[in-house]
Amino acid sequence: MKNSFGVIKIVLFLIFVVGSFFGYRYYKKFYGNNVNKEGYVLIPHSANFNSILDSIAPYIKNKETFSEVAKSKNLDQFFNAGRYRIKSGTSNTDLVNMIKAGNQSENTFRIGDFFTVYQMVGKVAKKTELDSLRFATDLNKIATEKGYTNAEDLKKYFFIDSYNFYWTVTPKDFFKKFENEYNNFWTAERKSKEQNSGLSRDQIYALASLVYKETGGKPDEMKRVAGLYLNRHRKGMKLQSDPTVIYAVSKANNFQGEPLKRVFYKHLREPSPYNTYFSAGIPPGPICMVDKNSVDAVLDAEKNNFIFMAADPDKFGYHRFTASDIEHVKNAKDYQQWLNSKNIK
Repeated sequence: MKNSFGVIKIVLFLIFVVGSFFGYRYYKKFYGNNVNKEGYVLIPHSANFNSILDSIAPYIKNKETFSEVAKSKNLDQFFNAGRYRIKSGTSNTDLVNMIKAGNQSENTFRIGDFFTVYQMVGKVAKKTELDSLRFATDLNKIATEKGYTNAEDLKKYFFIDSYNFYWTVTPKDFFKKFENEYNNFWTAERKSKEQNSGLSRDQIYALASLVYKETGGKPDEMKRVAGLYLNRHRKGMKLQSDPTVIYAVSKANNFQGEPLKRVFYKHLREPSPYNTYFSAGIPPGPICMVDKNSVDAVLDAEKNNFIFMAADPDKFGYHRFTASDIEHVKNAKDYQQWLNSKNIK
């Protein structure tokens, strides 16, 4: 009887050991950490199960166990494309569930003061599944559907700022986010200021782009610069903004190469409706993407009598303002001498 009881204990112990062994293997395979390196995995819509395995392999300890768990959860039949963050301590089950559910991580995009929409697309597309050509083609289509010529006419919709998007964002959803931002920006109060300004919205954005470029995006001088340009415009004077010359020269070169670092007299003769030394009036459109502050600066421009400004060599990034042409000649000369001293050409 005692012997039988002893045998039973041994059998139970062996069952426990074997069960623990297989239970541990099951737990480790499904719920144990299988990540050996953190990072991001890109899974395009064109992926298949094998390509998913190849993409995730550099980040996991055991490709075979991941494959087994993935198949048990039908990842070989269904997955969501996306950019997925692989975090330390993650199990096969969590990795598979993340991809099946499409819980991808967002990318941060910085929209800067790009000359053109196509320059922006070239940067943005590096963080999306689609290449820049497809992205630009789809934006062109959106533009024509809205009655514009091409995507370049959508420039006013894109405010300078940082935005979060998924890697799989479509051009349609991408633009929709900016269109909503644009519509939300133009409140009843701003529309009233727009009406009172006597300017069209395209003129407001064109002036805002000059303001942004002249100030380098620093808001504390924007309203003063806007007031100066409005003074010149209302007096019928050419705006004579150096950034418009840089834009016109770059446009003539199809925006290839680096923009001018210094404007010389020969550049002032560049024949372009955007060159405000060559052409009178406000440019036909913005010379760059703008931020909200620069648009508000035009709508709430400072009332002043300034018609001249020159970069201030004693306060980098700022200007000296005056209503006197004699004083302006001196200010401009000071700046030219500073450029020469720095060997800026």
